[in-house]
Amino acid sequence: MQLWVGLGNPGEKYSLHRHNVGFMAADVVHDVHGFSPWQKKFRSLIAEGRLGRHRILLLKPQTFMNDSGDAVQQALRFYKLDEEALTVFHDELDLAPFKVKVRVGGGLAGHNGLRSIDASLGPEFRRVRIGIGHPGPGQKHLVTPHVLGNYAKAEMEPLSDMLAAIAAEAEWLADGEDARFMSEIALRLKQN
Repeated sequence: MQLWVGLGNPGEKYSLHRHNVGFMAADVVHDVHGFSPWQKKFRSLIAEGRLGRHRILLLKPQTFMNDSGDAVQQALRFYKLDEEALTVFHDELDLAPFKVKVRVGGGLAGHNGLRSIDASLGPEFRRVRIGIGHPGPGQKHLVTPHVLGNYAKAEMEPLSDMLAAIAAEAEWLADGEDARFMSEIALRLKQN
């Protein structure tokens, strides 16, 4: 079993925030691949399904971003999984909008959700970094409003295309074929 965690903040008013793109990715994988209905457990919403031969548990912590680590740790402990089974989907300021990169470990880049998981488990977990872009050099004062701002109307189509590509290529991720997952997404997005 693998645990795939989408990071976001719970509540309707946050649903279109760039910071919630991890939740969006979990939702689209859930819907496209016919996962079980969402249930409440581990201070989260969870759903189970299959991607190819892999059993996947989707988890969306309902604790707010800065306390995500507790929910993730509860689920890993319950299912007797280690951090090798964990994949976290999150927004990434340092990636161009709608770019998707995967890596294991690395820094936290000021991301409170990653910081919380790192504090609970350490840094060696797989991350699906979903680019939201940076407001620009010398624009530090604009970072928080950018991250906690809604996607603009003009961004909805590329956002939808990117999320659809993540769901369509998710089986590569489940297989541990991170490079193939990234290249297939890039190819799909080029075609749009």
